[in-house]
Amino acid sequence: MKISRPRFGSLQFWPRKRAERFIPSVNWDVIKGDGFLGFIAYKAGMATAIVKDATPKSMTLGKKLAVPVTFLEFPSMKIYSVRFYKNGRPMTEVVVSNDKELKRIVKTAKNVSTDLDSVKDYDDIRAIVYSLPKEAGIKKTPDMAEVGIGGKDKLGFVKNYIGKVITINDVLKGDLFDVRGLTKGKGLSGPVDRFGIGLKQHKSEKGVRKPGSLGPWHPARVIFRVPLSGQLGMFTRVHYNFKVLGSNINLKDKVKLKPFRHYGNITSSYIILNGSVQGPAMRQVLLTQPLRPSLKQTRKKFEMIEAHI
Repeated sequence: MKISRPRFGSLQFWPRKRAERFIPSVNWDVIKGDGFLGFIAYKAGMATAIVKDATPKSMTLGKKLAVPVTFLEFPSMKIYSVRFYKNGRPMTEVVVSNDKELKRIVKTAKNVSTDLDSVKDYDDIRAIVYSLPKEAGIKKTPDMAEVGIGGKDKLGFVKNYIGKVITINDVLKGDLFDVRGLTKGKGLSGPVDRFGIGLKQHKSEKGVRKPGSLGPWHPARVIFRVPLSGQLGMFTRVHYNFKVLGSNINLKDKVKLKPFRHYGNITSSYIILNGSVQGPAMRQVLLTQPLRPSLKQTRKKFEMIEAHI
């Protein structure tokens, strides 16, 4: 009988090093929807929600369930620039904002242009937006990200929001979303935590929590497939199909907010997602329209009763 097992550590996530930026880039060409396809959010924390299962044909239909939920706060956003694409490459970028908040992250110009009609040769439009975390009392420095735009008249849609505040109500369409962001940073970790290899026998002379071999004599080097110690966490990850259980609009009476640990009070718009979002409190994440909506998640129906923070 041949004993086999898959190798340790997925090569899909390689190299295993700290991400270069907090908000990852997105391939907006494959995401469908109308209007803004993403929004910058901040993780407030987790709680336990008491919900009533209304999913058809569910074994717990009509019963109360306790589910883990995550609170995401959504301070307003504004458009910094409009980027025009041709054949998948950025051709022209028109800066439309020079607010004083931007001086913390970019070098702003004294005069900005709002003449978007002068650009003719393009086939796609995306917006560079920045958040206003000062509204939520999190910090003063805004976060910036590129956000795709859906619909037929993309240019006309962007013109309506130049110089105006964008709220989550302008983006929140549907009850399934993807969350893109960084995991918690754990620093230098050994191969047992980093790759999940097993512990060796307790009498091993060269370490219990080390791999049994670093590889063959030739090639005369340690290849990258050998599980070694290194950076763990602060990796870019995408979690798909989070179900929205409620927001500050429809849950004013059912959710009594308390200060979240390491975060504080929620002072602006928020939504409640079913499940755990990657990253610690105050971590900036990008909420996007679902890339591959799941039929199972779409059919799931929960009625919020209360939340315990």
